[in-house]
Amino acid sequence: MDLSNIRKQDRSSKEIDRWLEDDDPFGLNEEMEIVLFKCLDCKKTDEVPEYIIGEFSVDLKKGEKVELHCPYCNGTMIEAKNIPSD
Repeated sequence: MDLSNIRKQDRSSKEIDRWLEDDDPFGLNEEMEIVLFKCLDCKKTDEVPEYIIGEFSVDLKKGEKVELHCPYCNGTMIEAKNIPSD
């Protein structure tokens, strides 16, 4: 058995562990921005991560707002700040 290969593997795995701990390369420690959406039908609210809204915004024309399906009643949800006061 070649002990030098085992030592190299052990050293490189320690380097990878140290890199993952220090830099957070995947953004796992970042706080997620949340946007409140409200259903126009049942009036319930749902918190949606901002990155999801960004994905739905790609094909929108200027001035259009993101609309999502309500997880409660399958109605239309829009961003809560866009709903006029009742």
